[in-house]
Amino acid sequence: MRLSTVILPIRRWHDKGREVWQRAEELGFHTAYTYDHLSWRTFRDTTWFGAVPTLTAAAAATRRIRLGTLVTSPNFRHPVTLAKDLMTLDDISGGRVTLGIGAGTTGFDATVLGQDPWSARERADRLAEFVPLLDRLLTEPAVTHRGTYYSADEARNIPGCVQRPRLPFAVAVTGPRGMKLAARHGQAWVTTGDPALFESGTPEQSHAAIRGQIDRLGAACAAIDRDPGELDKVLLTGFTPERDRPMSSVDAFVDFAGRHAELGITEIVVHAPIPDSDFDTDPAVYERIATEGLAQLRA
Repeated sequence: MRLSTVILPIRRWHDKGREVWQRAEELGFHTAYTYDHLSWRTFRDTTWFGAVPTLTAAAAATRRIRLGTLVTSPNFRHPVTLAKDLMTLDDISGGRVTLGIGAGTTGFDATVLGQDPWSARERADRLAEFVPLLDRLLTEPAVTHRGTYYSADEARNIPGCVQRPRLPFAVAVTGPRGMKLAARHGQAWVTTGDPALFESGTPEQSHAAIRGQIDRLGAACAAIDRDPGELDKVLLTGFTPERDRPMSSVDAFVDFAGRHAELGITEIVVHAPIPDSDFDTDPAVYERIATEGLAQLRA
């Protein structure tokens, strides 16, 4: 089991921004992720910086911790320009970048460029074209592609990623088409549980839903003769029926993480504390979870 964190891009870099990323490394988190949005929910009218520049600054300010997005989507990204940014970020970080990627939602990012929000089917269609093209762009020195939604004309990405054959993809999907994408292109799979259970579901129902998701991922891997054990299974916390309870104490976290490890989850991601928000965790408890939580789980 690995323990990682999400650091939302809400702090000016020279006013606590740098410190929170460096502290995540000091605490021993495996990866520090950030959301790749242009704005997000209750933070829409407050400070919110771009994901790639933030991760670039974090790469320069740290040495060991992995860095990544959780998650990037096609809502406002194009695979050609994203690939160039990712290759550069991977170089600056010395090969410490993971791309979390998903289909996106109907939130603010879906209309910020002036387009109508895409249907669930179109989001899935776009992701199904976006991921394989991005895979090629990060592994081949020159790519030409003519697709339904995305094109590339002799797009160059030289010298390629530090990580070979490319930086890893953590694919955030739950539907059958998405599971096929994760099985074929992913090095990890990401879930937040079943959104339908968030408001009124029970922990037991959530566990059953996640178990079913992992089973479907395994079936998608089996269909292409891939060992599902090759993929990390990542749970982003805060969106299951237990909500913020796992962050209430070290014991509560150990119980939560242990039950999800039994389901097959290999990485738990918790949010760095943000006062007066949905992520208003006690900073002392957050730090104790980072330094003691996994040790207790493994004891």
